[in-house]
Amino acid sequence: MSFPDITAELAAAMPGLRGALLANAPLAPLSWFRTGGPAQVLFTPADEDDLALFLANLPEGVPLTVIGLGSNLLVRDGGVPGVVLRLGKAFAEVSVEGGSRVRAGAGAPDVKVARAAAEAGIDGLAFLRGIPGAVGGALRMNGGAYGGEVKDVLVEARALDRKGRRHVLSCADMQFSYRHAGVPEEFVFVEALFEGRPGDPAEILARMNEITEARAATQPVNTRTGGSTFKNPDGAKAWQLVDAAGCRGLRIGQAQVSEMHCNFLVNLGGATATEIENLGEEVRRRVQAHSGVMLAWEIKRVGVA
Repeated sequence: MSFPDITAELAAAMPGLRGALLANAPLAPLSWFRTGGPAQVLFTPADEDDLALFLANLPEGVPLTVIGLGSNLLVRDGGVPGVVLRLGKAFAEVSVEGGSRVRAGAGAPDVKVARAAAEAGIDGLAFLRGIPGAVGGALRMNGGAYGGEVKDVLVEARALDRKGRRHVLSCADMQFSYRHAGVPEEFVFVEALFEGRPGDPAEILARMNEITEARAATQPVNTRTGGSTFKNPDGAKAWQLVDAAGCRGLRIGQAQVSEMHCNFLVNLGGATATEIENLGEEVRRRVQAHSGVMLAWEIKRVGVA
């Protein structure tokens, strides 16, 4: 399907805008599942000032959806109405500062932050190697893996609201809980400042290599997948509940529960987003019937069916 082209209308309301506005832009190539329909408008800002200009002039009635690297994202087949915002290279810079600190743009891959910290002898950020996404998503979800979480290392985050106003948020301001940040959904993160502790670069890099090997051995990292599908409920592991409910390898069309790690859904090649989402809902139903636990989605689902 396609949406009405509103790019000219938006551009006219934002003189001086330098970023790219693309009508009916395919989103499937930007999602690790490789499924889903287009964005009515895909906007990639030139820099933070450009983003602030855009947000300050975006009509209130136009929906705004922020996406990152697409690793934990399911775009529905009908596409995403309104504007899809994706931060590009201008938001992917990573720099090392004094006091064992690393500053990173929200578009920087988590692994890039982990690597910069390791090479600078900053310990405590190696867990980011295990999160296949970008800094913005890690902030929004209190991303964590292999014994670490963003809340353990964040000093502050910077964000813009729907009016284009800038906000600086301390770690406490983020109101972190398990895979969740309590700040307004409208906030668009643009930068984070992390703090680790002095360490030996060789030892940190070795730890990162261990994480890489562990992921390759236990997760379907070389498939079309969206990462961990369901949040771990209190006192339990989602994958164990899925396995106990007999869902390992379960298929709907070309969507399958991974046989390697059953908290991952995979696209076997031609799955639609509807098949993937329906499979996830069937897994949730079977887990609830078996154990009484209703699993919550960890994957971000956007758009219309």
